[in-house]
Amino acid sequence: MANRGPSYGLSREVQEKIEQKYDPELESRLANWIIVQCEEQIEPPPPGRQHFQTWLMDGTLLCKLINSLHPKGNEPITKISESKMAFKQMEQISQFLKAAEIYGVRTTDIFQTVDLWEGKDMAAVQRTLMALGSLAVTKDDGCYKGDPSWFHRKAQQNRRGFSEEQLRQGQNVIGLQMGSNKGASQSGMTGYGMPRQII
Repeated sequence: MANRGPSYGLSREVQEKIEQKYDPELESRLANWIIVQCEEQIEPPPPGRQHFQTWLMDGTLLCKLINSLHPKGNEPITKISESKMAFKQMEQISQFLKAAEIYGVRTTDIFQTVDLWEGKDMAAVQRTLMALGSLAVTKDDGCYKGDPSWFHRKAQQNRRGFSEEQLRQGQNVIGLQMGSNKGASQSGMTGYGMPRQII
C-alpha cells in the first residue's frame, strides 16, 4: 500500500462507499478460481481485502491467469517477472489489463493499475476478474478450468435473418407505438372556435 495519510471529510466518505462494494464471499471464489486456473501450488490469501490486494499486487498471478486462458504457445504475456521493484510490478498489472481487454473484457469493466497497486478500489478488481471469468466460461474453448457455476454465462448474439418479402410485409404493419384509432369517433366534437358543450 502506498504511503498515504488518512483521508477526511468527503474523501473519506467516498472511500468508505467504495470499500462497501467489496464482497468477501466473492474474494474467496475468485481466489479459488485463480488457484485452479493457474494449476500451480499457490497458497490462498488469508481472508480480507488487504490480504487479497497483497496476493495480487505484484501482477505475477494475474499474468499467469490470463496466460492460462489461452492455448499453449499462444499466451499474450511472454515474460513474467517476479521482481520486487514497484515499476516492474505495475507494468505487469498493466500487461494483464491490456491482455484482458484483447481477450474481450469491456473497457468499462477494467480496473486502473492504481486500484490494485494502492488498494484504492478492490471492488473494481473483483469486477474485472468476474468479467474475465464470465467471458472464459462463455467462450467454452477448453481453456477454462474450474466450476462453470462460479461465473454467469454472457448472453450470446442471436442474429435473425429476414427475407425481402418478410421485410416488405413488415412495412405495411402499423406498430402500436404509433397509437391506435380503434374505438375513436367524432361524436361530441364541436367546430373549431366553438365553446365546449358541458351537459
